[in-house]
Amino acid sequence: MKPLTLAAVVGILLAAALYTTAAFAERRARILKVSHLTLFWAGFGVDVFATTLMTLISGGFSLNLHGVLGVGAILVMLAHSSWATVVLVRKQANLLRQFHTFSLAVWALWMVTLVTGFALALPRVIARSKAKQQTGILILSNG
Repeated sequence: MKPLTLAAVVGILLAAALYTTAAFAERRARILKVSHLTLFWAGFGVDVFATTLMTLISGGFSLNLHGVLGVGAILVMLAHSSWATVVLVRKQANLLRQFHTFSLAVWALWMVTLVTGFALALPRVIARSKAKQQTGILILSNG
C-alpha cells in the first residue's frame, strides 16, 4: 500500500475511533462534557484531513452515493461540533443532557458514509490484488 493511501486509511479509522468514543462516552455519561467535545473536534479534524487525502488519491470528488454522503457527513459533523461548543458555553442543563441523541444520529450518518466508502473501495482492492497475483504467476512460469 502506498504511504499516502496508508495515511488516509489510518486517518479515517482514527476519525472513526475518536467519533465513536465521543458519541458513546457522551451517551453513557448522559451529559455533554468538554472531553466529549474535544473528541468530536478531533474526530472531525482527522476526518477532514483523511478525506482530503482520499480525494487527492482518487483524482477528485466523485458524484456518487459515497461522495454525497461524505460531504453531507462532514457538514453535519461541523454543525454538530459547533453546536456542542455552543451548548457547553451556554451550560443549559436540558441541552447538555439531551445532546447525546443528536450525537448518535450524527455518528450513525458518519458510519453509513464509512461503510459505503469501504464497500466502493473493496472491489478495486481485490482486483488489484488478483492482478498482482496473476502477474507474479506469469513471471514465475516464464522464468
